[in-house]
Amino acid sequence: MSVTIYHNPMCETSRNALAIIREKGIEPTIIEYLKTPLDPHELRHLVDRMKVPVRDIVRWKQKAEAAAAGISETTDDDALLAAMAARPILMNRPIVATDKGAKLCRPSDSVNELL
Repeated sequence: MSVTIYHNPMCETSRNALAIIREKGIEPTIIEYLKTPLDPHELRHLVDRMKVPVRDIVRWKQKAEAAAAGISETTDDDALLAAMAARPILMNRPIVATDKGAKLCRPSDSVNELL
C-alpha cells in the first residue's frame, strides 16, 4: 500500500498519525510541507482527493497568519489555495493519502480508516 503523509514534526497529532502508520508496518512517504510547500495546483488535487471544501483544510487556529494572508472563512477557494501555498503553516495537518483516499487525520487514530 502506498501511503503519503503531509506532516509537521512539531505537531503531536501529526507525529501520532505517523506512529500509527509505522505500527502497521508501513513506511510512508513523508512530505514536510513546511519545508516543501505545495503549490496551489497540488493543494487543489489533494482537496479533490479528499472530497472536502478547501476551507476544511485551512488551519484557522493560525489567526495571525490568516489575517496576514487576508483570508477568512468567506474567502474564495483560489485565494485560500494561494494563501496556503504562500504560508504553508495555514494548511491543517496531518493529511494522509493512500490507495483508499485522502483525509485530514484529526484525531490521529482516524488514519486507520485509510490503512
